[in-house]
Amino acid sequence: MARITRRGVLAAAAALGGGRAGGAAAQEQQLLPHERELHEAARREGELTWYTGQMQAEPSEAIGRAFTERFPGVKVNVVRSTSQVAFQRLSQDARAGVAQCDVFSSVDQSHLTLLKRQERLAQYRPLNASGLIPAVREAGDPDGYFQVSYLAIYLIGRHRRVTEAEAPRSWRDLLDPRWRGQIAVGHPGFSGAIGSLCVALRKLYGWDYFRQLERNRPHIGRSAGDPVTLLNAGERTIGMGVPSPTTLLSIARGNPLALVYPADGTLMVPAPSGALRNAPHPNAARLFLEFIASPAYSRATRPFFAESLRPEVPPPDGARPLDQVPLLMPTAEEVERGIPEVKELWRDTFGV
Repeated sequence: MARITRRGVLAAAAALGGGRAGGAAAQEQQLLPHERELHEAARREGELTWYTGQMQAEPSEAIGRAFTERFPGVKVNVVRSTSQVAFQRLSQDARAGVAQCDVFSSVDQSHLTLLKRQERLAQYRPLNASGLIPAVREAGDPDGYFQVSYLAIYLIGRHRRVTEAEAPRSWRDLLDPRWRGQIAVGHPGFSGAIGSLCVALRKLYGWDYFRQLERNRPHIGRSAGDPVTLLNAGERTIGMGVPSPTTLLSIARGNPLALVYPADGTLMVPAPSGALRNAPHPNAARLFLEFIASPAYSRATRPFFAESLRPEVPPPDGARPLDQVPLLMPTAEEVERGIPEVKELWRDTFGV
């Protein structure tokens, strides 16, 4: 182990102080030509507002800080909520004739396809998107109105009071009466991820699956991340449709949780982002989309266990490679058609 001396600390501090003036210039030199051009225009705008329902609040704020560190002089106003709430906010803005949001990110793919049809998105294909892994690049809009910014992975979580041998091994196992009063899940009326999960499981097993699930009296929150909080507190032992990044981050912080990759499929949702056509800060919005497609974004999200979008950045620690697990991947069309239906069925079945 290297020994830290007072002289070394003082020398480092002096170097840091002397390097501040040149830090911005060095950062600018690292930018690609198209990023430098956009950065100059975005710096005149000074900020952007990002409505996001993709990651939890802590990583979302960290993404905003990482963007500003890479592009000084451009602040990100992060407005984080569940995907459905974020879309409701955007819809309220439109009805009021107000333009507040620059970039919109959702786990519900249908939000972006609807916005595209309504001609509310700006057409912009980031140049950095050419370096994304093929699955992510190909899942973007072919006309360039939105791109995938998050590979959303949802599965089963367990408190370690439930041993690996006892744990459910599939979504169907959650119907076992022994899990009565032990399951926590989000709500498809608030969470795009849970909406997509309902669409996928309805396709597999029919809506009778959820009628049987209701008999086990699950605790129903809002966000897909809410069950992780309940598991951490020991109030429930099984989380249904929990986000892989949120759960892995909780495990890394010492909470007694574990992930279960269901034998009948782990849900993967390519979650998109797009710039609004009436964005008040259009250059900053385009620059943010370039950032999302860059290695810097995947490096910023890796400490929060998000799946990497770039080949240069390794996958998160503790996660299984996606090519080694069966996946449930409803199409954008299935999600757009199915989520309104499952919201109504859910309220009829669960009473909330």
